[in-house]
Amino acid sequence: MSRHLSVRVGEDLFEQLEAQSRRSGQSRSAVAKQLLEEGLRMEQHPGIVFRSGPGGRRAGLIGGPDVWEVVGAIRGSDGGDADSLERICERTGLAADQVGTALRYYADYTDEVVDWIRRVEEEAERAEARWRREQALLGR
Repeated sequence: MSRHLSVRVGEDLFEQLEAQSRRSGQSRSAVAKQLLEEGLRMEQHPGIVFRSGPGGRRAGLIGGPDVWEVVGAIRGSDGGDADSLERICERTGLAADQVGTALRYYADYTDEVVDWIRRVEEEAERAEARWRREQALLGR
């Protein structure tokens, strides 16, 4: 269910929202809704920011990688023993609190993060298949 919210904003903020709407090709309402949701998520998960990219906006660590990358590294680790967090920190170069921030975000937004991992894996598979076809064409 969707509910209506009316908000009054100053002229400068309205102009910024209008400009972002034009850049993104989304309505002002869609941009405002997205930024409001992201702002609330950042409040709930200190250390998380949102980044734009060709695949859309995604959650990332301040000064670090995207959440899906951290979760992917953890899911790709070979064990669940007590020192796996230490190994993840070593492998990623992240501090334990950064890994914890990513894990807490993942716990609340699992489907979103898993979807990013799936999309990236699919794109990697397509890129590899394309490369293999190119190599076959070149006789390698």
